[in-house]
Order: sequence, then structure tokens, then C-alpha cells
Amino acid sequence: MKRHISRTDHEKLEAEIGSLTDLDNNELKKRWKALYETEAPARMKRDLLRHAIAYRMQERVLGGLKPAMCRLLDRIADDAGARRPVKVSLARKLGKGTVLIRKWGGVDHQVEVLEKGVLLGGKRYRSLSEVARLITGSHWSGPLFFGLKAQEQEEAGNGAR
Repeated sequence: MKRHISRTDHEKLEAEIGSLTDLDNNELKKRWKALYETEAPARMKRDLLRHAIAYRMQERVLGGLKPAMCRLLDRIADDAGARRPVKVSLARKLGKGTVLIRKWGGVDHQVEVLEKGVLLGGKRYRSLSEVARLITGSHWSGPLFFGLKAQEQEEAGNGAR
């Protein structure tokens, strides 16, 4: 979840991360413990330790992974742990100007993808899901409603609809 920070805070974070190269292994392990609240793995190489600390520092300032990405990683880990084939499908990226058409209740609904959000009937909405709810009167996954996701993908990623 990317968050914008001031130039001053950005420079401070950059300097803090840069200073990690000057720390010895013991100091890096202390920094790890402070950030992760656990001991650093005994055999972790210095570079990986430094990168993991830098990541956690950035995560605290800028925010972490989006919930959908966390769910995907959890599912991949579960599949790998159970020795099931790992299935990952890439989400379709819609470019600005893409037009989606969905027939509902005998009416064609045309949505245009904007830089941020979508346009329906000359009005801007934040998401396809918001438009799908408006059209149907009930909760819908926008990507599912507009045919960008298969029902199986939706159920695997978010639970049954």
C-alpha cells in the first residue's frame, strides 16, 4: 500500500537505509530484532539481512503489501507446502481508454477505464466494483461482473461470492 511521504521524510529514510552498509553483523542483528521482534536467522548472509532490514524500514514508512497480494502469497505457500501444483494467474491490466461493455437487464452498460477509476454515463467512479454494484443493486466483484476474471479465480482469491 504505497503512501506518499514528504521529501524530507524520503531523504531521512534513504539516509537511514544507506547507513546500513556501515553496520557490522552484530549491529544488523540488533536492528533486525528491533524491527522484526525476533532473532535474526543464524545463517542469514549479511546482504540478505541488510536488504530485509531495509525492506521492513520502507514498509513501516510507506506501507506493506496489499491484502490481495498477501492472500496470493499465502495460497502459494499453502500449495507449495502441500506439494500441490502452484497456480498463479496474472491479473489483466486495463489501459486508459479501454472500453468494457456488459449487458445487464437487457441494457448494454459501457464503461471507459480512466487513469484513476472508470467512467459510466459521463460520471466518474472509483472502481469497476462500484459500477457493478450500481448496475445490479447488489455486491459484485467488478472484474468478475465485466468478465475479466473467471468465477473459479474469484472464489480462490476471495472466497465464494
